[in-house]
Amino acid sequence: MAVQQHHNFIGGEWLQGERYSPNVNPSNLADVLGEYAQAHAAQLEAAVAAATAAFPAWSTGGIQARSDALDKIGNEILARKEELGELLAREEGKTRAEAMGEAARAGQIFKFFAGECLRLAGEVVPSVRPGIGVEITREPVGVVGLVTPWNFPIAIPAWKIAPALAFGNCVVLKPADLVPGCAWALAEIISRSGIPAGVFNLVMGRGSVIGNALVEHPGIHAVSFTGSVGVGRGIAVRCAQLGKKVQLEMGGKNPQVVLDDADLAQAVELSVQSAFYSTGQRCTASSRLIVTEGIYPKFIEAMKARMEKIKVGDALAQGTDIGPVSSLSQLEQDLDYVGIGQREGATLATGGERLKLGTEGFYMTPALFSESSPSMRINREEIFGPVASVIRVKNYEEALATANDTEFGLSAGIATTSLKHATHFKRHSQAGMVMVNLPTAGVDYHVPFGGRKGSSYGPREQGRYAQEFFTTVKTAYTLA
Repeated sequence: MAVQQHHNFIGGEWLQGERYSPNVNPSNLADVLGEYAQAHAAQLEAAVAAATAAFPAWSTGGIQARSDALDKIGNEILARKEELGELLAREEGKTRAEAMGEAARAGQIFKFFAGECLRLAGEVVPSVRPGIGVEITREPVGVVGLVTPWNFPIAIPAWKIAPALAFGNCVVLKPADLVPGCAWALAEIISRSGIPAGVFNLVMGRGSVIGNALVEHPGIHAVSFTGSVGVGRGIAVRCAQLGKKVQLEMGGKNPQVVLDDADLAQAVELSVQSAFYSTGQRCTASSRLIVTEGIYPKFIEAMKARMEKIKVGDALAQGTDIGPVSSLSQLEQDLDYVGIGQREGATLATGGERLKLGTEGFYMTPALFSESSPSMRINREEIFGPVASVIRVKNYEEALATANDTEFGLSAGIATTSLKHATHFKRHSQAGMVMVNLPTAGVDYHVPFGGRKGSSYGPREQGRYAQEFFTTVKTAYTLA
């Protein structure tokens, strides 16, 4: 049976790529979802040109039409969440339940921003000079380049595309080369939404080819990127040199603090959820479990017992808790860090082995280190897999200091029954998002998402705060 080819979407048309790359299921390497176009430089030029041509009418057109189109996109995603969830699970490795939840979230994001189209407000204020009126309004930035990662292949494109379109921008999307399927499916839905040709464009391909050219292109006015720290910092430098607006979401080394007074069962469950679900492939995952010495021995034993019940398997199989790692290179990196932790002197309490199951895939057992120290590489560097380490501390004060001792600052959690410590942690944690008695990896779509320090740069994503990046402020003076 021939494998279906999926083309780029440029200027309202599906255009063949320079070549095609197979999209392989990490749960079963024999399962090829299709072949996806690899764009060439001329296609990026065509996408930017199409977006540039569409911008004047789209940016000044009726907001009801924008709202209706986004709402239609959201409704179709929600109606097809099971189908889209299965696609996501096959190409990225999330379990079916997690994948369906992500697909539903993408639909909810589009519907939220359908409403935001109608709520963009400005200000009218008096001038300090008599007889002059002052209006402060928001306008779209222009043509925006969106570069999205492989770990949330439909939700992250959604939370960039929806506000960009809602506020009147035109879009060129470059999804991660590893997971083009969900982005293509989303583009196909957008193509039938009534949005004019050129307003949204999908250009698939390697980041080193298309991503770099997107950042450098003079017709791109702003770049929103989610991905690795190294690539993100390079984009920030180049955008500063070129005078482009830039928004970056990068790495995390998120702490989960567990105090002596915590509910042990609750602390273990939220730690397992934070560290290992979605195969640990979330920028908000907790890979540093910082535990005070009174509860430490019981916590280690309870974690080991809970982890023995985790079922690793095919992402689509019933009963699977954790699917495969997304790619061979990521699996090799995860296993390398298991070896690094052992060589550094941490104790491998459980897991950390490659699994061979009924189908060939990128499976490993979640790894837990005990007796680790804050200076170890496994506690300094983002692993981005199902590997977590436990750090023993004396008290809350040392726990807070250890939690903040990182170049990152995306998400942080605390498990405690103390209102005093919870309140203090929320104020003094150096993270953009703080969770109390909840997993670090659960966030809502209608509130700001982002971090501090090396995790994020530029305005926040999601919710009403998305307007800070996708609009520019204009001040107009009128003589009465």
